[in-house]
Amino acid sequence: MDRLPPLRLLVTFDAVQRLGSMQLAAAELNVTPPAVTQAIRALEDQVGVPLMDRGSKPSVPTEAGARLARATRNGLGLIADTIEEIRFSAGLAGRQITVSCTLGMATYWLMPRLHGFYRRWPDIMVNVQAPSSDLPAFSTGIDIALRYGAESWKDGETMKLFDERACPVGRAALIETAMADPEGLRTVPLIHVRSPHAHHWPGWPEYFASMNLGRPHGPKQVFDNYIQAVQATLDSRGIMLGWHSITDALVADGTLMALPGGGCDFGTAYYVTCGRESLRKSAAQAFMDWITAADEERSGTPDVRLPDL
Repeated sequence: MDRLPPLRLLVTFDAVQRLGSMQLAAAELNVTPPAVTQAIRALEDQVGVPLMDRGSKPSVPTEAGARLARATRNGLGLIADTIEEIRFSAGLAGRQITVSCTLGMATYWLMPRLHGFYRRWPDIMVNVQAPSSDLPAFSTGIDIALRYGAESWKDGETMKLFDERACPVGRAALIETAMADPEGLRTVPLIHVRSPHAHHWPGWPEYFASMNLGRPHGPKQVFDNYIQAVQATLDSRGIMLGWHSITDALVADGTLMALPGGGCDFGTAYYVTCGRESLRKSAAQAFMDWITAADEERSGTPDVRLPDL
């Protein structure tokens, strides 16, 4: 850092360039005009070239001065922004939490409901992180994890959010086709989600086995996440195995249709866990109180089994 002039010289030079006057710069910096002149000359000595063209009245920057003025403005602006961010973060340290959950859960269940949380606690900031794994784990900075599975976790205070049920969903025309065909789901296009990061979720094979439907033999499309699968379903490219946490809102508003009598309970649920280190944070406790009641806004998918085909 020995190559840099003293910061006070750069601050003075920046004030002169911004205000276009040494007198105005002196007033802003609460120094005398001769002190500003001395600072500019000292900076020129440090840089090695004239920075102000004193042949004009008022003085204007030389080409080198204009270049340094741009760099100084950008650098001082970055420093000011960083200090402001640090101050802001320090003030929010006890009023922000980080929640980890899958991308599908964040997109279709949590984010649409967060406005309800902010209505009650407008001063708390919720950061949502979606790791690649379908089993979000606690790591540095994570306060709360939303996880799907067959049993609760023991790495913090855990509560069940809701039982997770599956049900085929699609555009109404495709669902009606499946209902009208004696072969039902066996022949309609099915949308699969297969990914090394989503292996905890049952798919169509498990659904057909659980419902005693035999084996599907219709067209299929395979995607590696539920965001793509939902979009393909919305585009009428097939029927997907919908979930309470992912597709219920789309069924509730009529965008998608659930297969009547097609609900299946795999004995799994969604849980929320507050990490042990975060239990002392009032913001985390507020989020836990809110989220355990947030699912009451919508009902679950149908849980009646399909008749054997």
